[in-house]
Amino acid sequence: MNALMLDSPFLKKRERLFENSMGFVIYDKYPVSEGHCLIVPHRVYSSYFDSTKEEIDALNHLLFETKSFLDENYQPTGYNVGINCGIDAGQTISHVHIHLIPRYEGDVNNPEGGVRGVIPDKQKYK
Repeated sequence: MNALMLDSPFLKKRERLFENSMGFVIYDKYPVSEGHCLIVPHRVYSSYFDSTKEEIDALNHLLFETKSFLDENYQPTGYNVGINCGIDAGQTISHVHIHLIPRYEGDVNNPEGGVRGVIPDKQKYK
């Protein structure tokens, strides 16, 4: 485990909204919207593509459980789901985590293109 992993907020005890044998859910420490959550595996590894089938199934279960929770408690009108894989994709924490970002009507002027906005000049494709 490298020093970055040891200092990771994922490894410190945080309030967990949900948990199963493979992972847990926490609120993002720096949310981009109200209710922004992270789905995090217990096993510490960097790339989502190194996940086992069992981890993917369990993390996906937590993703849907969290969506239901957010629907009930925050009433978003949409969602973005994202995983940063690698430094060039913006990954700053060397521990896989899935962002579930609730979206709300009017939270940006024009949401067209959604996750394509990670490269702003490519967001609009029409």
